[in-house]
Amino acid sequence: MDRTKICSLIAAALVLSSCSRGPVIVVGSKNFSEQLILGEIIAQHLEKTMHANVVRKLDLGGTLLAHQAIVKGEIDIYPEYTGTALTAILKDQPEKDAAKVLDTVRAGYKQWGLEWMPPLGFNNTFALSIRKEDALERNVKTLSEAAAWGSWKLGVGYEFVKRPDGLSGLIQTYRLNCKGSVKTMDLGLLYQALEESQVDMVAGSGTDGLLSAKPFVVLEDDQHYFPPYEAAIVVRSASLQKFPGLRDSLAALSGKISTEKMREMNYQLDGKHRPIKEIANNFTK
Repeated sequence: MDRTKICSLIAAALVLSSCSRGPVIVVGSKNFSEQLILGEIIAQHLEKTMHANVVRKLDLGGTLLAHQAIVKGEIDIYPEYTGTALTAILKDQPEKDAAKVLDTVRAGYKQWGLEWMPPLGFNNTFALSIRKEDALERNVKTLSEAAAWGSWKLGVGYEFVKRPDGLSGLIQTYRLNCKGSVKTMDLGLLYQALEESQVDMVAGSGTDGLLSAKPFVVLEDDQHYFPPYEAAIVVRSASLQKFPGLRDSLAALSGKISTEKMREMNYQLDGKHRPIKEIANNFTK
């Protein structure tokens, strides 16, 4: 058999293989641990509930790259955060009312033919944490109680100092008294510094994995200073029309991932280095 016929047969086989798979749903994510876990959870959930052919395009990059990918139709679905969409994509000012933020991003994303599903159940906003022993000794559970107790050695990431919803507003809202100058450091060093008593309060993320594994206490933001960053699934309206049952399948994930569960899964990946597929499978099974 000559080379031309062989190539023709291979091409025909590839076409038949592609056709036999049927329509493909493409799931994307951004490029950090929590997003990779969420992307894999969505993909496995669609495979199990819809018996769908799912292609994963995880680890796409940052917010703008993921947004461009879904607008261009390179992906059908990806997880996003309401506060990020509001400020980074729609260029609006931070808003503290979670319902208003969700309504605003839902309305704003219609211009690209995109829909927001109801939130997944957790809020990846900033969180101030202290050692459990200090929380018990000083009897503090909220940021207001912490501010009233006295001064704290505060550690924060570099970005937190400059953000409009960061350090200056926090100190002003709670009249928080910092002991000495605020220590800035890489985010990956915050909890080590807290554990080693280099600082006694840190500003991290509410879903940081170490919060589920170390004796730390997250202080309640009782004056609601930090804006909401509720996680939710963004999906193309065209994809919802193309794939019967997709809306119901995605909606089944809404409200199912608590902040505590997300912390635990983040720790399974970052702290215990378990495979992402295994972490997601344990959630979706």
